[in-house]
Amino acid sequence: MRVKHFLISYRLKDGMEQQRHQDIATFIAAIDGDPELRGRVSYSCMRKRGGNEYYHIATVADDAAREALQSRDFFARYTASTDEAAIGEVDVSPLEIVAETSVKVTAPV
Repeated sequence: MRVKHFLISYRLKDGMEQQRHQDIATFIAAIDGDPELRGRVSYSCMRKRGGNEYYHIATVADDAAREALQSRDFFARYTASTDEAAIGEVDVSPLEIVAETSVKVTAPV
């Protein structure tokens, strides 16, 4: 089974930024704090500089990791908060890697 990547994108409603950023931080902390998910699920959130377009990249080690994540109560709460914060639909797109560098960028320690 190969690693799977997903792109989640949406536009954020006005006035939701502070709450949304807290919801994202709480979700990521829950993933990091879950012994079954730690190291098997990666999640990052970005936004277009100066805009309200948000992009999330979720990476799961395999289907079992995806299923474990989706079974968590915090996942259901986070998904609901994302739907509430978004203008219109939240788009979730599975991604396929065509090519990539052999070394991943990491922040200095």
